[in-house]
Amino acid sequence: MPGLSQADHSASPPRVHIPRDYNAAHDLIERNLAAGRGDKVAFIDDAGRYTYAQLAERVNRAANALTALGLQQEDRILLCHWDTIDFPAVFLGAIKAGIVPIAANTLLTTPDYEFMLRDSRARALVVSEPLWPTFEPIADAAKHLRHVIVSGATGCGRTKLSDLLDAAGTGFTAADTTADDPCFWLYSSGSTGAPKGTVHLHSHIMQTAELYGIGVAGIRESDVVFSAAKLFFAYGLGNGLSFPMAAGATAILMAERPTPASVTKRLKEHQPTVFYGVPTLFAMMLASPEMPAKEDLPRLRLCTSAGEALPADIGRRWTERLGVEILDGIGSTEMLHIFLSNRVGEVRYGTTGKAVPGYQVRLVNEDGLPVAPGEIGELQINGPTSALMYWNNREKTKNTFQGPWTRSGDKYVVDEEGYYTYCGRTDDMLKVGGIYVSPFEVEAALMTHDSVLEAAVVGQTDHDDLVKPKAYVVLKPGIKGGDDLADALRQHVKTKLAPYKFPRWIEFRAELPKTATGKIQRFKLRQEKA
Repeated sequence: MPGLSQADHSASPPRVHIPRDYNAAHDLIERNLAAGRGDKVAFIDDAGRYTYAQLAERVNRAANALTALGLQQEDRILLCHWDTIDFPAVFLGAIKAGIVPIAANTLLTTPDYEFMLRDSRARALVVSEPLWPTFEPIADAAKHLRHVIVSGATGCGRTKLSDLLDAAGTGFTAADTTADDPCFWLYSSGSTGAPKGTVHLHSHIMQTAELYGIGVAGIRESDVVFSAAKLFFAYGLGNGLSFPMAAGATAILMAERPTPASVTKRLKEHQPTVFYGVPTLFAMMLASPEMPAKEDLPRLRLCTSAGEALPADIGRRWTERLGVEILDGIGSTEMLHIFLSNRVGEVRYGTTGKAVPGYQVRLVNEDGLPVAPGEIGELQINGPTSALMYWNNREKTKNTFQGPWTRSGDKYVVDEEGYYTYCGRTDDMLKVGGIYVSPFEVEAALMTHDSVLEAAVVGQTDHDDLVKPKAYVVLKPGIKGGDDLADALRQHVKTKLAPYKFPRWIEFRAELPKTATGKIQRFKLRQEKA
């Protein structure tokens, strides 16, 4: 039987011992049953509550259902599913059977899914019924796809997930997997171009849970956690599945998209102790009449943010409103979760904090040499959760995964105290007058203006063919853009930053192009201009 992991937080840096014979799903389930938490609520979704014992049975039924279809160890399945109890059941059921689930973004297009099915050679598709119309034009033509399973009331004329689970047995012996076996895939969110299939191992789930979830965020058995970031997103998968299960906590799942109204409804109804968000959502909630008051959330003790750097002004205003800190951090699909983060009681808004214990970070210049404190460099990470590779993409694999170090593609600066401050993506950086300018720094300055909800800054050439910053700005509800406001915003930035950094052009937009995980796609703005 694949073994259970053990954490040792007494040493520095902390170590998580993963035995060679190991199955991540078996560990997440059995540690809770062994601790006597069978009757404790593991998940709450829009339809009900499910104990750890009920979850264990659902996971076993899913494992039996998939193997009964003829799926074998190391086969791949595409899981495109809303956040309901069926997501952890199928995701963990596949892993327990040694089958490799690929958690897919639920907000993509038919061509995106066609690419994923072809690229991954998935043998089965498990899809939420409302998402089926996006797959219907391509499913029958997918060369390697053998089974289509629809999760929903009608099944849309395909095999119903509920029927498979009802017919399946409730016992299942975990597959003989190892800590270094491929466990699951995530496709990168595409903030810098086409998505890449990122292959993670069985050991990675518990490594992130112990090092960040328990070690930094302090998730414990008594917590009720709610992640606005969805389970298909690396950040959300840890927040809403592996972290609470590793600690024996309870997780709230929400199928609909996160809006100020939908998020506030769950916060008030379920009273979580930990709320995981993203900068865009925090900004939207602060600007919304739906924003809860401090007295509405008496149990809330902690918030976290990732996906993109959190502007200092948003963090400060959130804490003023709710009396709760936001731990801003950075993770990546390649590293699975957060490796650089602020700490409880040591939050410094405007920075991404310090390295998560168990990870090493460094900043290097274009020649791969270390930079001095105060100088901008590319962030690289050395840690136990680096992905095995990008599937079918040898060149990008070699460029990103370089020995023990993983290139993040992010530019950072570190101060003398070891706090890291985000400067932008490597390909987003601007050189104005021979000096690097961080788009994020200009965006953060713009967002301190009372009229601005969101901003994105890219480079544009002037009449002399010299690069200068251009800002795309989304205004708060009820505010109209115009030349006078654009002038006011330029002057506002000049009061916050060095004069050469102000945006020479400002264009008002109703919305900015983003990934489903909330990252601004500046490359689309650059392409649009080109």
